[in-house]
Amino acid sequence: MAIDLTAPALTRPDVAPIQRRTLRLLFVTQIIGGIGVTIGVAVGALLAERIAGTAAVAGLAQSAAVVGAALLAVPVTRIMAGRGRRPGLAVAYLAGAAGGVLVVLAAVTRWVPLLFLGMLLFGGGTAANLQARYTAVDLAEPARRGRQLSLIVWATTIGAVAAPNFAALADHTTNGWGLPPLAGPFAFSAAAFVLAAVVLLSLLRPDPLLTARRLAAADAPVAAPVKVAARRAGMLAAWRVVRERPAARLGIAAVAVGHVVMVAVMSMTPVRLGEFHQDADVLRVVGIVLSLHIAGMYALSPVVGWLTDRLGRRAVILGGVAVLLAACAVAGTAGHHTPGLSAGLTLLGLGWSGTMVAGSTLLSESVPAAVRPAVQGFSDLTMGLAGAGAAALSGFVMRVAGYPTLTLLAAIATVPLVALALRPVPTGAPDKED
Repeated sequence: MAIDLTAPALTRPDVAPIQRRTLRLLFVTQIIGGIGVTIGVAVGALLAERIAGTAAVAGLAQSAAVVGAALLAVPVTRIMAGRGRRPGLAVAYLAGAAGGVLVVLAAVTRWVPLLFLGMLLFGGGTAANLQARYTAVDLAEPARRGRQLSLIVWATTIGAVAAPNFAALADHTTNGWGLPPLAGPFAFSAAAFVLAAVVLLSLLRPDPLLTARRLAAADAPVAAPVKVAARRAGMLAAWRVVRERPAARLGIAAVAVGHVVMVAVMSMTPVRLGEFHQDADVLRVVGIVLSLHIAGMYALSPVVGWLTDRLGRRAVILGGVAVLLAACAVAGTAGHHTPGLSAGLTLLGLGWSGTMVAGSTLLSESVPAAVRPAVQGFSDLTMGLAGAGAAALSGFVMRVAGYPTLTLLAAIATVPLVALALRPVPTGAPDKED
């Protein structure tokens, strides 16, 4: 594609109101999208078990949504590279809506393959929510990138907390329409995703990524080329860019490793709690522990973003790793002590927040605007597949060696990230360098 230099030249003061409007819009759509994702996830495993008639399918269906979010990042970021953030985010949400509809049809027909296809596409809602954090920093001032990215991450908390309370209402409402039990939340998820897509298509103007590219083109030397070849939007090109930039490598590693540690420990904590709680109490206890974990992930993200801008990206990444190590130590030595596990899971969420916010900020500012969507999509693909692998392996480790060994291995997984973060990372203006 070519950068349109016939558009009026923009200056930083002109960009400030565009950025404020973009942040407000993203904040609202993150809440809507967060409700859509969580209201379906809240009943997804139960619905899968009822359709298939076995609990073995429940975990696979949830994993399908995680893998779907990772894989959908590839076409979504290709759309963004060619046409901007607005159509890319809308396509991701509409894919999630189509997935919600297919899950409802699977509940009606009790056809398991349709359920898995629906859950794969349902991951589009998660893909859109993840990409929104990058949209928040396209036009952000360098000194405020961490805070503005973290604000959009924090908005997810509102939807995630509110959504489970709507699941019962959605199910009760759609039962009157003749839908099977537990299908209603996915119908509401589809409606929420469509609403988010419509709002973005209507109001996300001008597109923040295309505006950032015009700014980069205006700042570049007159003789510099202004065309962005379509081939540069692929995952292979993204990998080449990341390989050449130490700061980008650190950003992707921080996001992926933090996610691996978090998923590995978090996914097996309910099983650990089930070892020493009665069936009548275990769901209530798991709900409390996971609520504290989610609070650790999102509630303090604005503080993490402020620290990212104040102390630097690398310092917060290392701080996030330190908190993850503390979480593994606390959870791994808690034994059958529920408050200890709760503290460990809260720290686990907080450490994830540090690596996610600081790593995403560092990645976004380390690559040129022309290839930024592809690199960000590569990061989300890596994070999603790494998380899915960690979830699968954690069950095997838990069964063979136990929960303390799992937390020890999760802690060891941070060693490569620490080594990478301690190396000097050159910084600069990537758009001007290229």
